[in-house]
Amino acid sequence: MDVCPRSSEISGTLAVAMEQVLEPIETARGLPNACYTDAATMEIEQQRVFKDGWACVGFALDVPDRGDLFPIEFSGSQLLLTRNTDDVVQVFHNVCRHRGRILVEASINSGKVIICPYHSWTYDLDGQLIGTPHIGGAGKHTCPGFNKNDIGLCKVRSAEWFGLIFVDLSGTAQPFADYIKPLAERWKVFAEVDLVDTGADCRIEIELDCNWKLAVENYCEAYHLPWVHPELNRYSPLEQHYGIVHQSYSGQGSRCYEPKFSGDAPAIPNAANLPPFWHSGAEYVALFPNVLLGLHRDHFYAVLIQPDGPCRTRERMQIYYFDRRVRDHGYHPQRIANRELWQSIFVEDRAAVESMQRGRHSIGFDGGIFSPVMDQPTHAFHSWIARAFLYGRSNSPVVASP
Repeated sequence: MDVCPRSSEISGTLAVAMEQVLEPIETARGLPNACYTDAATMEIEQQRVFKDGWACVGFALDVPDRGDLFPIEFSGSQLLLTRNTDDVVQVFHNVCRHRGRILVEASINSGKVIICPYHSWTYDLDGQLIGTPHIGGAGKHTCPGFNKNDIGLCKVRSAEWFGLIFVDLSGTAQPFADYIKPLAERWKVFAEVDLVDTGADCRIEIELDCNWKLAVENYCEAYHLPWVHPELNRYSPLEQHYGIVHQSYSGQGSRCYEPKFSGDAPAIPNAANLPPFWHSGAEYVALFPNVLLGLHRDHFYAVLIQPDGPCRTRERMQIYYFDRRVRDHGYHPQRIANRELWQSIFVEDRAAVESMQRGRHSIGFDGGIFSPVMDQPTHAFHSWIARAFLYGRSNSPVVASP
């Protein structure tokens, strides 16, 4: 299924701007203002960025128990996360095959079936149609020529990694294992860790008056730390950070992660058997297109970036720990402190990204330029977006990572 419009549907002006983004960082321009403010440009983006390859739509914790259903609106599509009786998370289009009514409007546990509220057509948790009441007339639940086995819910290609749920709406993207391999290899020492959720103190939600890409590019770079995060910069100073650039992700790392808690509170337990780098190292990357990840010796977080039109964004953050002991009451103050730390940092970013959004409405800004040293992760993200606009993700040329 080809959901990606051809390059001829991109205006010449937009194509020229995207080509300028792809120039070497010393001469490149940033993405044009229309990419942040214009609804028509966002429609192209929906097709070429979000519907033409893997993207994150939710968390496995959105459906923690068998029978749980969690509706999602993603890139104009109504989707439904389910956890079936075999404890497997799947994704379907959230529409009844009969008359197209939305099946599930709010998160629920449905037991073992999904029932359409319109005519009570019924599906099992694997999407198979199992009930069609009165389809052949009152009291007649079948009819000649109709085979329930031919009409199930439309399944969406999906995958789970590090507690995150990804989908490929096109159905034709590279295997998920290939998409995630570069980052999974980088963080392979964490591949077998438990992901421990402790409830409300592991969740943060933030609404932003900005385009989703500004949230991503702000996260990628450490350049703004001294001015936007002065307290953070005191114990994780700019000079202790390094850039991370890959074709499918970019971000920054820190060489001085050393959390401190008040009094004699014990440290949060670390993941087991980590190499020396992770004793004080931490990494923060944006996995393109729309998930922000932070990895430390004692916890991991993921931030799902959800666009809401050109100028609004919702961030859903989930924190995980690596040791079940952290659920003990003795670690409650540390969990609260950790959550408050990250919430304060992301809230500090709000003024910056919302101000940049207002700046994108100015005719005095034309995409901006990049620091060849400090802005490499941001340029990598802009370049990924530009290639998707020009070629579609499935047709983008492979670029060697530094």
